[in-house]
Amino acid sequence: MAAAGSASWQPQEEGLKEICGLLEQQISPYSSADKSQIWQQLQHYSQFPDFNNYLVFILARAEGQSGEIRQAAGLLLKNNLRTAYKLMSPAHQQYIKSELLPCLGAADKHIRSTVGTIVTVVVQQGGILGWPELLQALVNCMDSSDLNHMEGAMDALSKICEDIPQVLDSDVPGLAERPIKIFLPRLFQFFQSPHTSLRKLSLDSVNQYIMLMPSALYTSMDKFLQGLFVLANDPAAEVRKLVCAAFVQLIEIHPSFLEPHLKNVIEYMLQVSKDTDDEVALEACEFWSAYCDAQLPYENLREYLPRLIPILLSNMVFADDDESLVDAEEDESLPDRDQDLKPRFHTPRFHGSDDAEDDDDDSYGIWNLRKCSAAALDVLSNVFGDEILPTLMPIIEAKLSASGDEAWKDREAAVLTLGAIAEGCIDGLYPHLSEIVAFLIPLLDDKFALIRSISCWTLSRFSKYIVQDSGNKKGYEQFDSVLTGLLRRILDTNKRVQEAACSAFATLEEEAAEELAPRLEVILQHLMCAFGKYQRRNIRIVYDAIGTLADAVGEKLNQPVYLEILMPPLIAKWQQVSNSDKDLFRLLECFTSIAQALGTGFSQFDQPVFQRCINIIQTQQLAKVDPISAGVQYDKEFIVCSLDLLSGLTEGLQGGIESLVAQSNLRDLLLQCCMDDDTDVRQSAFALVGDLAKVCPVHLCPRLSEFLDVATNQLTTPKLNETIAVANNACWAIGELAIKVRQEISPVVMTVISCLVPILQHAEQGVNKSVVENTAITLGRLAWVCPDLVSPHMEHFMQPWCISLSMIRDDIEKEDAFRGLCAVVRANPSAALSSLVLMCKAFASWDEIRNGELHNEVCQVLHGYKQMLRNGAWDQCMSALEPPEKDKLSKYQV
Repeated sequence: MAAAGSASWQPQEEGLKEICGLLEQQISPYSSADKSQIWQQLQHYSQFPDFNNYLVFILARAEGQSGEIRQAAGLLLKNNLRTAYKLMSPAHQQYIKSELLPCLGAADKHIRSTVGTIVTVVVQQGGILGWPELLQALVNCMDSSDLNHMEGAMDALSKICEDIPQVLDSDVPGLAERPIKIFLPRLFQFFQSPHTSLRKLSLDSVNQYIMLMPSALYTSMDKFLQGLFVLANDPAAEVRKLVCAAFVQLIEIHPSFLEPHLKNVIEYMLQVSKDTDDEVALEACEFWSAYCDAQLPYENLREYLPRLIPILLSNMVFADDDESLVDAEEDESLPDRDQDLKPRFHTPRFHGSDDAEDDDDDSYGIWNLRKCSAAALDVLSNVFGDEILPTLMPIIEAKLSASGDEAWKDREAAVLTLGAIAEGCIDGLYPHLSEIVAFLIPLLDDKFALIRSISCWTLSRFSKYIVQDSGNKKGYEQFDSVLTGLLRRILDTNKRVQEAACSAFATLEEEAAEELAPRLEVILQHLMCAFGKYQRRNIRIVYDAIGTLADAVGEKLNQPVYLEILMPPLIAKWQQVSNSDKDLFRLLECFTSIAQALGTGFSQFDQPVFQRCINIIQTQQLAKVDPISAGVQYDKEFIVCSLDLLSGLTEGLQGGIESLVAQSNLRDLLLQCCMDDDTDVRQSAFALVGDLAKVCPVHLCPRLSEFLDVATNQLTTPKLNETIAVANNACWAIGELAIKVRQEISPVVMTVISCLVPILQHAEQGVNKSVVENTAITLGRLAWVCPDLVSPHMEHFMQPWCISLSMIRDDIEKEDAFRGLCAVVRANPSAALSSLVLMCKAFASWDEIRNGELHNEVCQVLHGYKQMLRNGAWDQCMSALEPPEKDKLSKYQV
């Protein structure tokens, strides 16, 4: 290749020819050459210091080559610069930059676009300061009258604005003002350009700054809004879409700017919500949910509801080109396509979290106008409630009564509408609920698959109320009809309906819980029949439905007749699925729920399941450092799911897990997982440490100090907010270990407390509720086992601690925490005096202390203070309490 880089760098003809030849073979669909070999050859060339100079030369100057080859050189250059720009010599960097600038205005549009992408990468890697000529070149091109120059500059600028907007809003030495201030007036000017491309690129560029809101845009807001109103009725749909996007972003982030123009904006958004272009209408419909989330008076929207609601309902009818119409034809005999099998991610265990994920969205297909309009209606119904029913119901009734096959889409949209408003308008719908449900049940058997599937979803949206009403005879019969109707649809031949029915049934299971117990046999028969006939995509949902069923009915599942239906197919699948198959995730999750539900009843299956989890963790830890020896590619999800299943086994088997742990190397594997660099792995690992501490701490003891050190480290990280879930589980695990190993915890007590106190002190600043509860409990447990170490420091944390303790629900963990409170107060009563009112409120937060020992300790503490406080001081303290709190304290004879 050529000699070392300099300003006069020139390529060698031979090298140029060879690279062009390789690029041609690489992009040609007709080339018989081995593409991977060509790729390796190009990678080999990348090691030459001036290879990238060749690429920029081909892109910028190789006029004799085809546009495709020049573009391919540019794209390869872009990828190389991403990784190698900072390692290049300044001379080579300078050569590349000097060749790129004249190409901003290249005649070939594709070359211009490629140059714009490379320019952005260079700015990303070298900063704007490293290329002072660029800003001037962009300004010159924008100010020229040549369309190619204007378009080329705008293409590059819009990419910089999209990928690295902050660089233009920073100070540049030698410039009197920030670059964004220089560009904004020019961008606003392009709003009025006769060229669609310039209007689109300029508006797209400004939109990137709405979130950042630099002072240059803030002070030009009137000008920006004027520009938006000018572009509002642009003939080009892509420009109208960007106008809508701007209004949506403004209402989300800076609603105050729009307030003076709100009537005009709402009128405009109404108009474009029914734009002939679906993408424009989709962007516009995002506005209604965003408006409801913004802190703006709902009043302003109320008068428009009679016009808005019919538009949303009209948008909810399937478009003729909706991909769901094609999917809906899919019979169960058609094999799944790879693209149907979306990746899924397991949520690691979080101690104290009761919030299930709300997964209402139908998982088929992409976000579109229909779904967006339904979501907007859902939000509006939650804001305006029954007010919208007088406008809505006549339309729903008209659509539902539309007869004939050609009107099926209208009927389907009406059912979707009922589901969308099920939550927000429940007060108005509740008196008619049995009629609505009676109407929906026959639709489960409709000839149109999409009506069957949407009816499943809509019934699931009402499932809470269907279950509530099952106390009376009529309600019970209806609940039974819904349940059997959904079970029928689980065995539908249409894949789309199978999925909707299974998901709807899982929602019904959550609501019905133990109500399902009398029907367990028939439910299991249907679910296991589906398990036998579903293809890969939908079988994942059956796992969820089985897991949810186990969570719902708990130990009621532990009957031989049920286990004979449930377990053999699952065990067969368990043996069939390999340790590197991602379908194993759902199976592991499903087993976790079953193990917890069956408790000791799972012991007949525990050994192979436990051992497999250990093997998976071992294999994956090896794969992380040596995938070839492990025979699999590393994927942390396998470790996380296996740890969580081990937690489920521990919770279910209780002490029965001990013999399995004793015969394994789980302790060492677990400690390694607690030190993993991935937060999800650490989060699940500490959950398992806490679960094992409860039932067999003896097996953690040989490495206790290491477990404690690693757990404590999770609480001392500088960016605690980013790893709060790990800290939460580590904090809980320390508390569980503390009450089992007692004094052995003492070496870390002060370090842990110094980390816990700031969490309590900032509890009101939006820290996760479970984290605050676990912090207060662990602090209490440490205080209980080491009161002499904790009590000298209690005045630093007494107030926020008492406030947090009074928020915790009554359970065994709360008992432990209050034993700690009593222990430190007895050890250092004067330090708690200033927090006595809050302490009394904490004691009054108990409905009933069932533990006799703790009850007596609380009595002693309160009596001690009553005797200590003379001259009316005790009465003064009592007068600061609410009457119900005083009543509760009377249980302690004070």
